[in-house]
Amino acid sequence: MSTLRVEAAYDGSPLAELPMVDGEQAMAMLEAAHAAYLDRDRWPPAHRRIEILEAMAAAVAERHEELALQAAREGGKPLVDSRVELTRAVDGIKAAIACLRGLAGSEIPMGLTKASANRSAFTYHEPRGVVIAISAFNHPFNLIVHQVVTAIAAGCPVLVKPASTTPLSCKTLVDIAHQAGLPEDLCQLVLCDNDVAEQLVGDRRNAFLTFIGSARVGWSLRAKLPPGATCALEHGGVAPVVVDETADLDDALPLLIKAGYYHAGQVCVSVQRIYVADSVADRFTERFVAAVGELAVGDPADAETEVGPLIQPREVDRVEQWVEEARQAGAKVACGGERRGDRVYQPTVLVDPPDSAKVSDQEIFGPVVCIYPYSDLEDAVRRANAPDSYFQAAVFTQKVDVALDLSRRLNGTAVMVNDHTAFRADWMPFGGHRSSGLGRGGIPYSIEDMSIERMVVFRHG
Repeated sequence: MSTLRVEAAYDGSPLAELPMVDGEQAMAMLEAAHAAYLDRDRWPPAHRRIEILEAMAAAVAERHEELALQAAREGGKPLVDSRVELTRAVDGIKAAIACLRGLAGSEIPMGLTKASANRSAFTYHEPRGVVIAISAFNHPFNLIVHQVVTAIAAGCPVLVKPASTTPLSCKTLVDIAHQAGLPEDLCQLVLCDNDVAEQLVGDRRNAFLTFIGSARVGWSLRAKLPPGATCALEHGGVAPVVVDETADLDDALPLLIKAGYYHAGQVCVSVQRIYVADSVADRFTERFVAAVGELAVGDPADAETEVGPLIQPREVDRVEQWVEEARQAGAKVACGGERRGDRVYQPTVLVDPPDSAKVSDQEIFGPVVCIYPYSDLEDAVRRANAPDSYFQAAVFTQKVDVALDLSRRLNGTAVMVNDHTAFRADWMPFGGHRSSGLGRGGIPYSIEDMSIERMVVFRHG
């Protein structure tokens, strides 16, 4: 039997070794989940799902510090931010309970035509079927809440494959679900390789795929879905921010620095490109660079750390290559631009890299922010919209007309006004368009996607 070695993101020290499953074992797990779905008598009623979710929320809250430290060690997100993630996870479970309480159908009007007379009709929700959840490393606990807890709330059996670098948080949440009373075949952890994951996705018993990860993998998996299956894909973006000459820099700078270097930039909506009006560009850049240079870099398990490691050494190599490419193409390295060992890259600020450079055109997923002075707002918007990325964007301004105009013209399924691009509330719709993804995330929207609405029509009188 093959095993998965789990290492600390910061120093590579061993954390655990977990057994992996092969294709035959994974198919057996899928069959068990599908059989549970076909047996309607086994579907947990809504009141039982609420009881299970309430017990899960209480268990996560009780183990808050332990689970935050576990997530920090395996994923590399600083402890201060992992604590926030665990708080959000508890709130996310509670949000799922609230959604379940309000998940209702509707009356369909009848008698509007002679043919529909003497009839009554209503709809109700039931589980869509088996959910295959494939997750990412950067929020190892809360992403599982969004993909697995929503399936539990909807009543769907779920098979979850976490990122191979961060399986411990996922395993913990699945164990908590079982301890709360959820039958094991309704929520199963599948530690497998990518080939086996593709088998699961393409199997006719898969009803819904929820995927968080790269666009290349997400679109490839979508093409393998069986007839009738649906999906939600959450990829990444190259999040742009426009700062005009009226922006309150005292307010904007801390927000942009946090969102640019939070989890070392390994966030799908991390601030990556900032377009700043010429009249304030020098002052903005000077203050931004000074603050970035003071960020505490180090062990994510240390409560004082603000920027931790990248998830794997090869990601440090890639970020280093991209920054060097931008430097050689004319970008000014105003801060950072160097690695610290095999796993950490210094928080970096690049000024005016070419639009064609990878740091400008592709998701960096590292602690690098690019600043571009602009003299023409129209041109700044054009450059901000140039990459095939349509996730979240932001504008900082004190002009209402600029805020309204740019909120409609900046590419993004969400545009933040006087806030950073990485803002997210777990109950809001969240997701990308075009290369950035498909469908909507967010607790209530995922529960709705994992449900189907059925109708009953009575003929009477």
